[in-house]
Amino acid sequence: MRKMHALLLSSVLFMSACTPVFDNQEEVIQETTDETNNQAAIVPNYSMSDEDYRMILTESSPKVSSARGITTNQMGNRLDIDEFESGLRRHSKEYYDPEDYYFQPGQYLTDQTLLDWLSRKSADKEEGLNPELNEDEASEEDFRESPRYISNIIEQDYLVQKDDNIVELQGVTIGISLRTVYKFTTEGKNFEEDHSTEELLQKGKEYADEILTRIRAKEELKDVPVVFAIYEEEEASSKVPGKFLAKTYVKGSSGSVGSWDNIDEEHVLFPSSEAEKEHFDQSQIFSEFRTQVSNYFPNFVGMIGNGFYKDGELHDITIEIPIQFQSESEVVGFTQYVYSLVNEMFPDHYSVQVNIHSLDEPESLIVKKAGDEEPFVHVYK
Repeated sequence: MRKMHALLLSSVLFMSACTPVFDNQEEVIQETTDETNNQAAIVPNYSMSDEDYRMILTESSPKVSSARGITTNQMGNRLDIDEFESGLRRHSKEYYDPEDYYFQPGQYLTDQTLLDWLSRKSADKEEGLNPELNEDEASEEDFRESPRYISNIIEQDYLVQKDDNIVELQGVTIGISLRTVYKFTTEGKNFEEDHSTEELLQKGKEYADEILTRIRAKEELKDVPVVFAIYEEEEASSKVPGKFLAKTYVKGSSGSVGSWDNIDEEHVLFPSSEAEKEHFDQSQIFSEFRTQVSNYFPNFVGMIGNGFYKDGELHDITIEIPIQFQSESEVVGFTQYVYSLVNEMFPDHYSVQVNIHSLDEPESLIVKKAGDEEPFVHVYK
């Protein structure tokens, strides 16, 4: 892995408070998830920021999910995988404060359990959440009438430290991911079935009801609060991820899902016709930024931005600039130029992150957080 060094610019003031701070202080605790064999675990005393969860570690490594391979295999877009997992943590903060809760990947729903749930219901797989259908003999009409809506389920666990260095499970978040486009093959032909957001939202709520019933049947989870969040995937070829549609909180004493809160979020690709039509002002800024970068380095290969909107307002934008450099001095000079553009062109009420890379290798990083007067920058050595 390449080391990260700060790039010193003569005209730039770098704020050390903006960069992650790591601390070696740790404390050893015991988990009470297994009454007969409590496992020693390590909890860092500090997180990288006040907004991050401290992660439960084993004595040798971070805990991994009991179903760690399911997400990658079930979701076709790498951007959806990242957003689904990180977005669940983001929405969990409304119910599980990072100041009080520790995070660990799900430990109670195994990969086999989730694979059974994600399959079609049949005589052999009664647990299947997708509708029953003999795919070997089904017609196009059969597939369209009984599509596989649900593609993935993620469990995340949230723990609270008790007396005598004991942590106990005090909350679970379950993410339910649904396909925007259902692809299937029959009679030697490939087909697609589009699903509307309204249709997916209805199906997601139905799945949550059934999943809660199954969770409550587990002794370890029968009295644990559960947060459900419904996620709509994007197409596999999309350059931006999908979005969360709704979430709900179920008390530990409850066996039924109550009301849902709608989530107003979306990822918008820059440049795109959608961005120009729906977000004209930000689209113009991005276009001008792209033009200025091109003026400095005419041979750069494309630039895209992912704008993340919450409640109709731009919250942050991540910009990818792929360029092939000939020397380190080119990297430094180009980064200095882009730094000045970010500082001058983008308003300070949303965050901007610029990733500069050649091929698949990072070269430099520029970040301007909302409210900050100046960005900070790193060059990878």
